[in-house]
Amino acid sequence: MALYSYFTDPVLRAPTIGCMLMCLCAAIVGVFIFLRKQSLLGESLSHAAYPGVIIGVMLAGMFQVSDSQSLAIPLLIMSGAFISAIIGLWVIHFLEHKVKIRSDAALCFVLSSFFGIGITFASEIQSSHGVLYKQVQVYLYGQAATMTDIHIIIYGFFSVLVVGVVFSLQKELQVMIFDRDYAKSLAIPVKRIDTTIFILVVLAVVIGIRSVGVVLMSAMLIAPAAAARQFTNKLSVMLSLAAFFGIISGFLGNYFSIEGSLYLSKQYPGVRLSIPTGPMIVVVAAAICLFSLFFAPERGLIVRLIRIARFRYQCLYENVLKTFWRSSGQDGVSIESLAKYQTISQTYLHLILYQMSRKEWIAHEENGLYRLTTKGQQQASKVVRLHRLWEVYLANYLGVGAERVHCNAEEMEHILTPELEQELTLLLNDPKIDPHHQPIPPKE
Repeated sequence: MALYSYFTDPVLRAPTIGCMLMCLCAAIVGVFIFLRKQSLLGESLSHAAYPGVIIGVMLAGMFQVSDSQSLAIPLLIMSGAFISAIIGLWVIHFLEHKVKIRSDAALCFVLSSFFGIGITFASEIQSSHGVLYKQVQVYLYGQAATMTDIHIIIYGFFSVLVVGVVFSLQKELQVMIFDRDYAKSLAIPVKRIDTTIFILVVLAVVIGIRSVGVVLMSAMLIAPAAAARQFTNKLSVMLSLAAFFGIISGFLGNYFSIEGSLYLSKQYPGVRLSIPTGPMIVVVAAAICLFSLFFAPERGLIVRLIRIARFRYQCLYENVLKTFWRSSGQDGVSIESLAKYQTISQTYLHLILYQMSRKEWIAHEENGLYRLTTKGQQQASKVVRLHRLWEVYLANYLGVGAERVHCNAEEMEHILTPELEQELTLLLNDPKIDPHHQPIPPKE
């Protein structure tokens, strides 16, 4: 099926656009929850909204709202969910600030108690209003496939509201997130903005439970924000990336759900198999988050492991060069002599020596010994110079005894940059000997 049909087909248009708008709202407000380390808040509020969903359905049955009045039922349900979630938020605030209960305990209390109340009300509707009870199940587990154009209008309005508020308060929010005391000193209305953000969180939850359900809604608040955090340290960029990841999750969740269901129906025509849209949206968002956690350029786990491995390899390289430097008065150095000063196997040492030979830092003599070349002497003298400069700094400026500076210098010599070397040289007046009265090689 062509991609554009998901935005033009009368059946596919509403689920696709509706889920994308829902994920956009959830991702943007999720950034503030994530940065404030209140990730469980979305889970608690989504469950706290469930009794409101039930009450909205009960009101629809009480006033005998028919299915033809399709706009009235979603508005009743979403209004009830909004009010119920606001009450849940107030209870959390009351327990934390008045009763002095820990935040995690208050969140878990609201999550379980409100959800239990909703389940109790749902059991009553199941027997009295069987048709409307299906609406309850939709909001519990999510059912994006049954969305209509009315949901696009409702979700579009809420999306514009969320984006507009966040954009207008972006500077104040940035100050509040990273330094609340400083924000108060600037006369920023911290409490009022906090209330606004919490209302936006409630709105995002109310919007999202129709697509992914009460159970999975918290994932759409946290997953895009966590993924975006791996790529940037700037709030504006993080908001943009989170919104992008949310929109992509909403679209791909619908796409894989529909295409996967069509594929299964063709492969197993006698069995009724389908992939639900809400859980698929969450799966896509989780996949994006996991990919970011592993492969983000700066924070990704795989990238960090590669950097660590490269740094360790560099340290081994430089340690071998220093060993050559110590033996510079000899005709050559055997691999056995090098191995005495290293913590690696001879196989690994052979690999390092091979790489150093390719760089023309060492030469392999016919008698089996190794010696430094001119290039190698320059590299080795650089490492020794950094080591001894740092020893002088520790001894002269920090008052560390000469017998204690060696171990610290062994670590710092590998990370000192040319800029730091220049600053140390100027600060120490270009010293010629280290605290052990060893000569410091001149800078090449």
